[in-house]
Amino acid sequence: MVLSMERWKDKIAVVTGASSGIGASVADALVEQGLTVVGLARRVDRIKERSTHLSNKKGKLHGVKVDMRKENEIVDAFKWIMENLGSVHILVNCAGCSTEALLTEGNTEDWKRIFDVNVLGLCVATKQAVNIMKSNYINGHIIHINSILGHSIQNVSKVNVYPASKFAVTALTETLRQELNTLGSKIKITSISPGLVVTEMTLLNKNFTEERRKAFESRPTLNVEDVADGVVYVLSTPEHVQVHELTIKPIGEPC
Repeated sequence: MVLSMERWKDKIAVVTGASSGIGASVADALVEQGLTVVGLARRVDRIKERSTHLSNKKGKLHGVKVDMRKENEIVDAFKWIMENLGSVHILVNCAGCSTEALLTEGNTEDWKRIFDVNVLGLCVATKQAVNIMKSNYINGHIIHINSILGHSIQNVSKVNVYPASKFAVTALTETLRQELNTLGSKIKITSISPGLVVTEMTLLNKNFTEERRKAFESRPTLNVEDVADGVVYVLSTPEHVQVHELTIKPIGEPC
């Protein structure tokens, strides 16, 4: 199997949650590969600041302010992309959130926020990207950044509804694959499920309790670049090859 990113050069990729963590690393990696990348995030200033540091790379990074909990903002972002840059070829759904609380003591608003971002926002962005690809006869690629918690429940305390939101992503990946097959579409769909990654949601989260921090520090970790490399890998596969699920674990991962 010959791996190559050549067919994506100068094409448009949308990356949600691109202001930090995995999303930022994925956006930067795709710019390095020569793509025009549109990063969606609330903290759009961070994206615009990074775009200046990437100005000497093969591709280009744009930032659009979007709250992934708001459907109208997601729809407007894709409309802006179509009107100003062109058709979308790749969507990487990186936006995600979590909260530290027991399931029996959690806050309903926090739960809604998690599902709004991790599930519904992902669905809205996917719908927009797939419709653009279908209308323009593009054999594009949708990538969901999932989690190992989207496949098995591990003994990690106070994750409440987060695993449930990622199990939904696992189901949505297969549902979309079957839909695209029924439609006779060549659009690819991939779920990438990393283990514990050092981000603002985990070890860099300043709001976590000391108990939570120590629990994370006791586990082996991945860097955001490891996940970004996984994204580049699945995009590099030939058009007839679909990596449906890519699990990335650090050495020593207990589960």
